[in-house]
Amino acid sequence: MTDPLSDQQHQLHQLSGPPGTAPPTPRTTYVTTTIPYVNARPHLGFALELVQADVLARHRRHRGDRVRFLTGTDDNSLKNVLAAEAAGVPVQDLVDRNAEAFAALRGPLALSFDDFIRTSRDPRHRVGVERLWRRCADSGDLYRRHYEGLYCVGCEQFYTPAELVEGRCAEHGTKPRPVAEENWFFRLSRYADRLHDLISSGRLRVEPAVRRNEVLALIESGLHDFSVSRSHTRARGWGIPVPGDPDQVVYVWWDALGNYVTSLGYGTGGPAYDQWWSGATRRTHLVGKGVVRFHAVYWPAMLLSAGLPLPTDVLVHDYLTVDGRKISKSAGTTVDPAELVAGFGTDAVRWWLLRDVPRVGDADFTRERLVTRANADFAGGLGNLVNRVVTMAHRFRDGRVPVSRASRVSPVSPVSRTPAEGTERLVAACREVPAQVDDALADFDFRRAVDAVWRVVTEADRCVDGTRPWELAKAERAGDPAAGKRLDEVLTALVTACRTLADQLGPFVPVAAARVAAQCTPAADGRLPAARPLFPRVDEPLPSAG
Repeated sequence: MTDPLSDQQHQLHQLSGPPGTAPPTPRTTYVTTTIPYVNARPHLGFALELVQADVLARHRRHRGDRVRFLTGTDDNSLKNVLAAEAAGVPVQDLVDRNAEAFAALRGPLALSFDDFIRTSRDPRHRVGVERLWRRCADSGDLYRRHYEGLYCVGCEQFYTPAELVEGRCAEHGTKPRPVAEENWFFRLSRYADRLHDLISSGRLRVEPAVRRNEVLALIESGLHDFSVSRSHTRARGWGIPVPGDPDQVVYVWWDALGNYVTSLGYGTGGPAYDQWWSGATRRTHLVGKGVVRFHAVYWPAMLLSAGLPLPTDVLVHDYLTVDGRKISKSAGTTVDPAELVAGFGTDAVRWWLLRDVPRVGDADFTRERLVTRANADFAGGLGNLVNRVVTMAHRFRDGRVPVSRASRVSPVSPVSRTPAEGTERLVAACREVPAQVDDALADFDFRRAVDAVWRVVTEADRCVDGTRPWELAKAERAGDPAAGKRLDEVLTALVTACRTLADQLGPFVPVAAARVAAQCTPAADGRLPAARPLFPRVDEPLPSAG
């Protein structure tokens, strides 16, 4: 799948590269989201993960990596079966309808995913799950035994009484159901020491540190073998049959976790698996804090058993809440991201998710907060800056501003390599922002990354107020050639700063970045387009977010 917005930003980045420098050897980066259950339509909590993954994918493309970005849906869950029964519709009809809504978020959220897998429909998936199962069986890690336990349908997981809070699942607040049946089990306990070593050494990187410490504590408390199948009867016949045992259905988490490799042709052959999994420089999973154990413990153990490479990074985000409660389909605290975009626009939604959600800790969403952020940063911040700069370029230089190739990265005078007086801090901000964004995103800190970009806006506003280009123009008209030269230098620095913003904002708000780039790119005659409002103020919030 191609994405013209990311292509445009990549071209802008290529134009702005330092002259005379060879491009670095490209890395191969594989970025994935979790695949959500489709018992209901998507909510804003999963949109957060989609946008974060999209930023990482766009950023690495922007830096020259070869990138594959995967998302999709988990169709084979008992939750989906129960939702279909409650709605009185066939299971396949319900999952098809809701999966389509997840895939359709590509447009409203400006997502650039390269692949979308559906576990009930994609012909790559079942054969890959079966192959993974057989590889683990060949390692002696699968066995069958009778089991009795407490099962949370919401988590699709067994819990011990000690793991419950007043007899309820801590994640969903519901009482697990007692279940007794014979299942297949995976020897997770065999891999405890290896997992602890991998995670504590950083070879399997779990970020942020608070989540890594939780995983290490879980391993240190003792890992127990876990059930990896369900009876055909309890699964209502929905799911992938266990190879060689049709009375059992593969456990939904085993099924779902496999999508990271089945989507690459593990099981069907072809070069994608070798390129994007075994041959990738980075294999990065984005996950919510509620499913860390599956991605940082169960999944790596399965891969070790099968003799396959592990992910390099498990990046964990916390939750969004509404009125202090976790956004959840089952709890009824949902916010429809497509509806939100229809009311407030792609830029406003993506920007709030990136600028207001902390690296650690839940974030409470309200439409009022989204409106306030969008109006302050887009209409009153970025939009106002670009409009001022382009207006001054037309007023004082007929829209023609000398922006040299070198100055697109370092906003200095086209004559002198020394920053013009009053532009020094702006020059520094523009030079430093790429490395600051790199460092922040390497640390999985989206808020710090966008704050680094926003420093350019702050310094550009300060530059305008400090250099007062209108006074330089007045002095030039009065016969002061030095003022005219300095005006050229200041306008060049300001236009270059706007171009830097378009370039660096591309991974975060690609639609907004494309608008800024178009406004600050000269036409064939060398003139900038006439100034126009790029980001009108967002209307007042719509009724209730629920």
